[in-house]
Amino acid sequence: MKGKLFLVLVLMAVSLMGQNTLQINGMNEAEFVYRTAADSLNAYFSNSFGFNLRYRDFFFGMKFISELPKYSTEQTELLQNLEPHRLNVDWKDLYAGFSRDMFTVQVGTTEETFGNAIVFRSFEDTEFDEDHRVQSALMRYDGDLKLKAIYGAINSANNVNRYDLAYGVDAEYPIWRGLRLGGSAMAFRELTPLGVYGYRDVFAGRGNLNLGDFQAYAEYATGKSYRQEVIAEDNISAVYANAEYLFGPIIVGGAYKRYQGFDYRLNDLPLANYHNETLSDALGSGQDEEGWQARASYTLADGVYLHADYAEARDAAKEKRMNDLYVGFDFTGGTNSYALSFSHIEKVDDLFRTWQKEYYPAFSADISPFGFPLSMQAEFKTVEKTIIENDFQHYEPLVQADFKVEKLGVSLGLQSWWADFSTIMESKYNPNIELRYPVFEHSDLILFAGKEQGGKVCRNGVCRYVAPFEGIRAELTTRF
Repeated sequence: MKGKLFLVLVLMAVSLMGQNTLQINGMNEAEFVYRTAADSLNAYFSNSFGFNLRYRDFFFGMKFISELPKYSTEQTELLQNLEPHRLNVDWKDLYAGFSRDMFTVQVGTTEETFGNAIVFRSFEDTEFDEDHRVQSALMRYDGDLKLKAIYGAINSANNVNRYDLAYGVDAEYPIWRGLRLGGSAMAFRELTPLGVYGYRDVFAGRGNLNLGDFQAYAEYATGKSYRQEVIAEDNISAVYANAEYLFGPIIVGGAYKRYQGFDYRLNDLPLANYHNETLSDALGSGQDEEGWQARASYTLADGVYLHADYAEARDAAKEKRMNDLYVGFDFTGGTNSYALSFSHIEKVDDLFRTWQKEYYPAFSADISPFGFPLSMQAEFKTVEKTIIENDFQHYEPLVQADFKVEKLGVSLGLQSWWADFSTIMESKYNPNIELRYPVFEHSDLILFAGKEQGGKVCRNGVCRYVAPFEGIRAELTTRF
């Protein structure tokens, strides 16, 4: 089936090549990785070739991915033996559509967002290497009245070669100048481990107000989550509001969130804190949390800025709590800029008797000494933890410098891990270098060699621990 579809698309492309108005662009990315680790899969190769073309009102595109084997950065996925699912050669993107004036129809791989992504978002998470895009039919109208309707499927997380369904509509309309109101209705049908569909129906309303110096956004969603094999229904809800006001040299803003049972993969919840931290590292965001954020920026003088951001969150039982603080000072003068900041993140879990805190000062600068562009950054992170009355502490200093020598871009980094200041000389050190060079007008070669620390990375309401890396990476990117 895939081969026949490929042949049809190739013939279509060839037939269109004779037309003067045909537009084609695309990219090929090749990567070779050699990793030194306690893992049988030391060498990896991947290549992705994708393109899209447009002729008059028609467009289509595709991307071919080969991963031999599939490289993972997950700390828990270092493998002793090669597994079949690690070898992958497949079409990852395949879509076609028609667009005229304000009306669009598209079928195939779809990236789309309803509202502020609270109810629905079909997206690819490149940092965690997760694909949350649906294969769908999408219709969109982009006039004063904005309408979207989608019906799609995505691979089930619980059943191989089975699919979950998502379908719904979204609308938004300007009530008067500066105010837009919208709403969404979505239905999700997700296969359970028992092989039957669980149901989730969600309805939402939102408002977006823009009055120049004052901007505000608010969205409320509610629904029910239930399964066929049980009668009980769970009410789910989400509230998110964000506002910002400019008066003179000061910008003040704030946000509020409250989520109950809203943790599913086809949405992307705003976390209402500066560092996008979850309430708990062990849980995804959206199940049970309420929080607020306050922020302000002050222009002290031309090119001199002060920023402050503080947020708190907790669950309904107040057993899990977190706070997030960021304070920054920026200075820009001529071609030079400097930034000094302090970050503080603290999380408490009374149920599992854990406490953790991360705090670090950071400094960055973009300068041009003697006309030589140079970017620098440094931070000194301290991590403290208490797990069932056992205390742990370590330090993670980091320095990095980026510069260019004619066409060659160079990035030098050094990160370390100290258990104590007395062990500085015996601690782990992770030096690395990355080189970027344009081998052709539209092709870049990137070489990385050295070590990367790894550790916690938070993205899209989930925190994971990335495996340390030691080895070589070579990437070639070609655009056309």
